[in-house]
Amino acid sequence: MTTNDQAATAAPSFAVHIPDVELEAEPLTPEQIVSGTPVVTGKVLWESADGKQLRGIWQITPGVVTDTEANELFVVVSGRATVQVEGGDTLELGPGDAAVLREGDRTTWTVHETLRKAYHITLP
Repeated sequence: MTTNDQAATAAPSFAVHIPDVELEAEPLTPEQIVSGTPVVTGKVLWESADGKQLRGIWQITPGVVTDTEANELFVVVSGRATVQVEGGDTLELGPGDAAVLREGDRTTWTVHETLRKAYHITLP
């Protein structure tokens, strides 16, 4: 592959102002909701050609939910949550915090204030 071919298939450079990005509904399953009426929204900003790399923005309103995680690095932009990793640590998250979740981690998210994060997910 030539340098020009690599540039044509690489992720484009871009910038967004995370607080202003309009998000789309990403409904939770009833089994995920432990308490409250949390609402999840998000937007994929970039996806690799093979679908195994995702970059985007995700938001959740207050409540308690469970999830099984992907391999993810994220940075909290706004809001606060406590994330309990089953058999692991409890993560206290707020604006400016970066976190890594491992694929298969079973988590319980207690969202205290609507949380918005920018993420990079690597799928198997």
